[in-house]
Amino acid sequence: MKLTDYVVQYFEKQKITHVFGFQGGLIANMIDSCSKSDSIKYIQCYHEQTAAIAAEGYARETGKFGVALASSGPGATNLITGIANAYFDSIPVIYITGNVNTFEGRCKRKIRQLSCQETDIVSIVKYITKYATIINNPQIIKYELEKAIAVAMSGRKGPVLLDIPNDIQRSEIDLNKLVRYNETFQEKKVQEKKVQDICNILKNSKRPMVICGGGLQSNIKLQELVHVFLKKTKLPFVVSLMGKGSVDETLDNFCGMIGSYANRCANIVFSNADVVLALGTRLDARQTGNRKNDTFEKIRFIQVDVDPEVLKDNSIKNKIAINCDISVFLKHPEIQQLSIRSRQDWTSYVQSMKQNYSHDVELEHNFFKKEPYLAMKKISNNATNNTVFVVDIGQNQQWAAQMLKLQKNQRFFTAGGFAPMGYAIPTAIGIAFANPKRHIICIVGDGGFQISLQALLLISQYNLNITVVVLNNHCLGLISQFQIAYFNSNMPGTVKECGYDVPDIKYIAKAVRLKYYYINNISEDCLPKLSGGRLIEINLPELTSVVPKLEFNQPLYNMTPYLKEDEINEILSFHKAGLITNSNSMH
Repeated sequence: MKLTDYVVQYFEKQKITHVFGFQGGLIANMIDSCSKSDSIKYIQCYHEQTAAIAAEGYARETGKFGVALASSGPGATNLITGIANAYFDSIPVIYITGNVNTFEGRCKRKIRQLSCQETDIVSIVKYITKYATIINNPQIIKYELEKAIAVAMSGRKGPVLLDIPNDIQRSEIDLNKLVRYNETFQEKKVQEKKVQDICNILKNSKRPMVICGGGLQSNIKLQELVHVFLKKTKLPFVVSLMGKGSVDETLDNFCGMIGSYANRCANIVFSNADVVLALGTRLDARQTGNRKNDTFEKIRFIQVDVDPEVLKDNSIKNKIAINCDISVFLKHPEIQQLSIRSRQDWTSYVQSMKQNYSHDVELEHNFFKKEPYLAMKKISNNATNNTVFVVDIGQNQQWAAQMLKLQKNQRFFTAGGFAPMGYAIPTAIGIAFANPKRHIICIVGDGGFQISLQALLLISQYNLNITVVVLNNHCLGLISQFQIAYFNSNMPGTVKECGYDVPDIKYIAKAVRLKYYYINNISEDCLPKLSGGRLIEINLPELTSVVPKLEFNQPLYNMTPYLKEDEINEILSFHKAGLITNSNSMH
């Protein structure tokens, strides 16, 4: 059997239905084999970066691994942004690249290159993959496929890369002589003593809460476990940016999103807790701010994560580290039976913070340009309960994360660790192929939109159920907001007068055969029906802002626009004495 035929048959057995790629001479054998499959459809993308990120969308929606193919040289290196994003956001994808014939490679010679487009992609991506190797012996293909999938799907998930030279791709293999990969990954168990300690800590805490992080995005069954746990315990809970969409935000104990660009209410509640159960989150500086000791020195953290290296991070003191899959932790009998006595004073306080510092209240009192938030509110109110929101990078990401209120069956996907602009449209495409019944609302800014233009044609070409919403404020808004704050409003490369411009989006929509709608006044114009195959441009004023915002070197609860000192003291009344505030910075 031809090696590439074997690879495709192997993916068929894993129930993979779509493979994304870009044609090239040194991947043509693999794509030819895909084209002959009855159950796998090859999707020819219009840039390898689109293929790389579309495979991530496919993996996120299905819970399986995605597959992306590219030729050697520039084809392989064009995958790198997607590979890095999959690595930092823990998404399992098998990337397969072609390369020059083994007998035409430079091997150990010290020359830079022997054959055209010869590139050592394995060495380039080793830092951003869980495993990467070149296959120089056709008889180890079964071993390498089994290993690749096992590594990608086990523990903290992530990408792997298999580089297969052209002569190896077209080799004939003997099925009876194939070598197997026999290593198994043992699921880590919870230490009994730690579970007992955790249950006692939660039962005796006065101000407990939960953080739901990106680790909960890995599968639907895990999200159901979390949902049951939150409903039963009634613990106040927040999400991180990457955790948004993993829990039902209509639950009464939901307090919002924490972080640098977040909901003020969530940051306040977090700052006042005495015990925090952190599920699948790194607790990095974008979530906690850089002044962790000021805010969190009196909090007891219980951090549950599948990645042992994350738990070794010592920037958060006073924590119990639990290294296991979150589902294993939540299924433990003592956790299942955990009953937490309601603390009426804490419950009343949390509800008061939600009422007084919600984003709707923020919108009423602290916004000069409300249009982006009004747009998000309209989109949220008009979305079906089967909607997946896919959001790009920049101000559009923060507006959506702050304002969209997600129901139980809705999802929210964005890029966090690597955060490449141009992420949303390719991801939406991967999701649409994975699940045609899903309605996908893809939210992008005018900057990220331009980076992913090459992906748009796939939406009309395959009649995908995707609505693309472009929030056009005619600038790179998040950077211009940064330039106003720290560079005395000097804005090279971010506004029209200083070298940045936006094409006529209407004609781009026409060119890629998408229905086009233009909204000039979000408060007056009706939002068109959010159904697939259309592009909606929402015109926004220039130099919009994300509010509230945590400035550098401020404690988490002290976001701009600053609250008055007596108000800060009041909302922190639950915290023990000794919490440091910076009264000089407050208005």
